[in-house]
Amino acid sequence: MTQDAVVTRILPDNMAEVAVARGTACGGSCGSCESCIFQSEIKTVARNLIDARPGQKVVIASKSSTVFGAAALVYVMPIVLFFLGYALASAAGASEGVCILVSFLALVLSAVILVLSQRKKQNQQAFTFDIIR
Repeated sequence: MTQDAVVTRILPDNMAEVAVARGTACGGSCGSCESCIFQSEIKTVARNLIDARPGQKVVIASKSSTVFGAAALVYVMPIVLFFLGYALASAAGASEGVCILVSFLALVLSAVILVLSQRKKQNQQAFTFDIIR
């Protein structure tokens, strides 16, 4: 996965801080709907493989598998646990009310798993970026 960025400063160990423009959720320009109230620029650290200097426009790349893995963890796992909780409770012969309760408890469990995994990864940079052009 590649994105355009601008080098903002050079860091030690052949690293650079880059600013990446955040895409809009609606796919249009922010002037058309004015609903984007959040910061439109994200700063991150990337390995400076091409010796880029501050102010230069660059292309940064990250592993697509890392991005898709994080998306699966955040979006797919809660839904799977929700339905799995219902199915397991139903297979155990529980009433519909109990099945619904178990499915929501499984959804809460997925939230706990997400929070704990984020706390574990808090000191680690989950995504690594490389300046490639």
